Amino acid sequence: MTVTDLQPKQHQVMTSLGEIAVAEIGEGPVLVMLHGGGPGASGVSNYHQNLPALSERFRVVLPDQPGFGGSYRPTEADLEARSITEITVDALFQALDALGIDRFHLLGNSLGGAAAIAMAQSRPERVAGLVLMAPGGGWLPFGPTPTEGQKEMFRYYNAGGPSEKKMAGFIRAMVFDHKQFGEDVVKARYEASLDESHIAFYHRYNAAFAKRHGMDPLWRDLHEIKSPTLLLWGRDDRTITLDGAQIMLKQIRDVQLHVFGDCGHWVQLERQRDFERLVAGFLGDLS
Repeated sequence: MTVTDLQPKQHQVMTSLGEIAVAEIGEGPVLVMLHGGGPGASGVSNYHQNLPALSERFRVVLPDQPGFGGSYRPTEADLEARSITEITVDALFQALDALGIDRFHLLGNSLGGAAAIAMAQSRPERVAGLVLMAPGGGWLPFGPTPTEGQKEMFRYYNAGGPSEKKMAGFIRAMVFDHKQFGEDVVKARYEASLDESHIAFYHRYNAAFAKRHGMDPLWRDLHEIKSPTLLLWGRDDRTITLDGAQIMLKQIRDVQLHVFGDCGHWVQLERQRDFERLVAGFLGDLS
């Protein structure tokens, strides 16, 4: 089966905050996969290449987080009252409740990793297994911040607005070897970043991020994670750097770490087969 053969079922789920777009495919234990926070990101766009392998073992649920894809856009007032992670956790638990999903495996990358950590901290009884790929919030870096990758994200919608050239620069900062990703990838991600409501949200999001001095300090309560946890990290990640993983190894009770050499921030793309094998094996043993 190829990626093009797979057509996830896409629908909108109403929450008290707004509509959350959800794509689903496969059968079996539920695996909720949360995308990162780069411009133009969404659940399907970040993980579509992994669906053939993972949907054979799991009912894969791909929400678009608030502000992204087909989901509602938090307002300035929303982002002043609560962080994007707090908003996302609230919306996603409501969406999962509406879908009748009680207990599930949870996977998150970057911004989605922060939401995954916060969900596992706040409702540990619902998260059977946790996979985190370079997650925001749980990471405590030793080097300067913002990192190179974070700067590219902040820069993308500023200084003249989005362009294919700037998207190519963003992708170069995300990965170890940008030659893996051709002009078609750059163009698709660029086009996905042009939605006017997403651009407006991104300006509000960046302003709130700066005002709050970064992500929520989820690292303070890592001990509250009870789920068996797999950390996946690119050694050469220039966005959420590997050195920040040490606190997670110390504070999460049941944890293991797999590091990929010659790999940046997008493990699911740069090390696709290994990513799928490790995720399926780790979560499969818990199901």
